[in-house]
Amino acid sequence: MSGDKTEDKGGPDIAVHYFEDDGRIPNNPRLPVLVYPAVLNLSGADSAHDCIGQFAEHGWSGAWQNGIYPFPHYHSTAHEVLGICKGWVSVRLGGEMGLIVDMKAGDALLLPAGTGHQNLGSSPDLLVVGAYPDGADWDLCRGQEDERPAAIARIEGLPLPRTDPIFGCGGPLRRHWCCAAG
Repeated sequence: MSGDKTEDKGGPDIAVHYFEDDGRIPNNPRLPVLVYPAVLNLSGADSAHDCIGQFAEHGWSGAWQNGIYPFPHYHSTAHEVLGICKGWVSVRLGGEMGLIVDMKAGDALLLPAGTGHQNLGSSPDLLVVGAYPDGADWDLCRGQEDERPAAIARIEGLPLPRTDPIFGCGGPLRRHWCCAAG
């Protein structure tokens, strides 16, 4: 882990976490993970449907509903947003020695490509929605030595998303990722 901060710009407190390559999981040393507490509108009868709609409204599609894998993994072909629709989960970010973040229904997590994540424990009713900028195709990487060179090249070549999955054009993604990618 190379640095953390929390911001308050008149909205929810967004936690910002940077992770360096840990030798197995490349992470994304240029782009931080953003943790958005209590930002999802889950007021309808179908919380997953509400979450999918909120992400799609801002150009994040290709949504799925399930949980988070219980093993360390990352994606090299797409950035990912995760919305917690029901229950709670403890997620380890950044690989085996990374940061543990506890999340609950209404929270969201924005993961730049390459960022390790793993479910360390969750409630039985956990429901997560994931989505990708412009519905990008995702892959599943587990930190194998033979996958690293190609995965790192794919991560470095990915364009930045056009919008923040929660707040659209004016959201924290633009502020934190565009400046970081410089």
